[in-house]
Amino acid sequence: MKGLIVAFKTELIKALKSRMLWGTIIFFSFIAVMLALLMLVARHPEIAAKSEVLDMKASLISKADWATYFGLLLQMVLTVGSLGPAIVAIWVFGREYSDRVIKDLLALPVSRYSIVSAKLLIVFFWSFLLLILLYAIGLISGLLIHLDGWNKELFLQKTQVYFMSAFLTVLLFPVIAFLTCMSRGYLLPVGIAILTLIVTQFVFIGFPGITPYFPWAIPGLYSGIAGPASPNPQGLSYIIIVLTSLTGIAGTALWWRYADHH
Repeated sequence: MKGLIVAFKTELIKALKSRMLWGTIIFFSFIAVMLALLMLVARHPEIAAKSEVLDMKASLISKADWATYFGLLLQMVLTVGSLGPAIVAIWVFGREYSDRVIKDLLALPVSRYSIVSAKLLIVFFWSFLLLILLYAIGLISGLLIHLDGWNKELFLQKTQVYFMSAFLTVLLFPVIAFLTCMSRGYLLPVGIAILTLIVTQFVFIGFPGITPYFPWAIPGLYSGIAGPASPNPQGLSYIIIVLTSLTGIAGTALWWRYADHH
């Protein structure tokens, strides 16, 4: 336990002093503000009179109210919120290889399992922090532009769905962490993360019957964003997500323990 605490403190300091943390915070904050801006333009089209791009994007919003806005926030969890934890995991694990310090790190008198556990915890808390920030700034921005249709029941229900969807999405990052370690760099896991997002959309459109069993599609089913015609997630669906996460964790830990790092 002492080794885990030491490793966690070290990883936390590395994260807090990195530009990556503040870059991701700024990016997710920007996304939240832009969503509110689109809603504002949808309510007041004259704002986008000189911007065809902004007007076109705002025209895709059917109704500028809280129900639609919460739907947009959920879409961000399933897209940007999926890529965010993946990029964080790639940076936390991949930088050891790109900076060529992996051998020095493994030579420290700390269990390799403790180092891996600390990194996984940092990625989890970091990723969830970004999604909390996205929701909080999105909520504040929505209140500032005075959207219609606010009520307590809608807020409580959408908040529950948002954070459960966020949790399910974040659970899948260990797979990317394992691929990062296996490839010893950034390019392959980044490509896989983007490919996973594309394949998930393809599964929703072309093979809706398998969505309850495809890990990256299950958060979308739970959130309801996939639409009423999509199948509901089953108990097996959540077991699949947990098993996928545990497989990524185990693979990452075993790679650090047994792989040839020379």
